[in-house]
Amino acid sequence: MNVGVCYAEADRQLWMRLEVPDESTVEEAINLSGVLKLYPEINLTTQKVGIFGKIAALTTTVKEGDRVEIYRQITVDPQTVQRRRR
Repeated sequence: MNVGVCYAEADRQLWMRLEVPDESTVEEAINLSGVLKLYPEINLTTQKVGIFGKIAALTTTVKEGDRVEIYRQITVDPQTVQRRRR
């Protein structure tokens, strides 16, 4: 089954497609992608993950074509950014 895994830092993004076995979970897809080796700062016990922008548990089963996303902490309040732009 073909799924995507993506992770973004402030200055760069990673997006990859990979084949995973049927009935794979979000966590298994992330592990198979190798993203944890490329970005050792990712901590799946504290960071949220999702599928197509919706929060998902690591145990959620992925479907063909899903995009698994690893989310970072927000470091700046979006309302503060808007006020700075004015």
